[in-house]
Amino acid sequence: MSVLDDLKAAYPARYYASMDKPCAWYDMWSCISTDGLPAASTLFAMTADQWAAKGGNTGTKSMAVENGALVDYTPPVVPVPLKTQAATAQAWIQQQANLAGAMGEVFTADMKAYVKAIAAIANGTDTTSTALPTQPTDVMTTTSSTSAT
Repeated sequence: MSVLDDLKAAYPARYYASMDKPCAWYDMWSCISTDGLPAASTLFAMTADQWAAKGGNTGTKSMAVENGALVDYTPPVVPVPLKTQAATAQAWIQQQANLAGAMGEVFTADMKAYVKAIAAIANGTDTTSTALPTQPTDVMTTTSSTSAT
């Protein structure tokens, strides 16, 4: 019996996907032995059309096996911790402070409240908030006084 015959006996479908997310791909008949290969019973057998749809031997789409079907895989969204979001918001606040200083303006009361709320989240004194406050729409106000003529 040849190596290919051994491979065909162990892996009759030829093409397989692992059950990982995303899955790994196997063209079993292109291997030189069965040593180190996962058992066919632990893999998802693919048709030639499925193999071609994922890009054949040269392409790999990100896919997974779900409910017995090969589907496109979308990685789960990794939530950004609130303290990290607050640190990012502080960078925006610093930009606004630089602009206000350069233009001779000051923060509005809404912006000052926003700055304090973001700082409390970033430094950990606010442990109850579950989302950042909404950025104020009015950020700056002029400091120039009106003069009578």
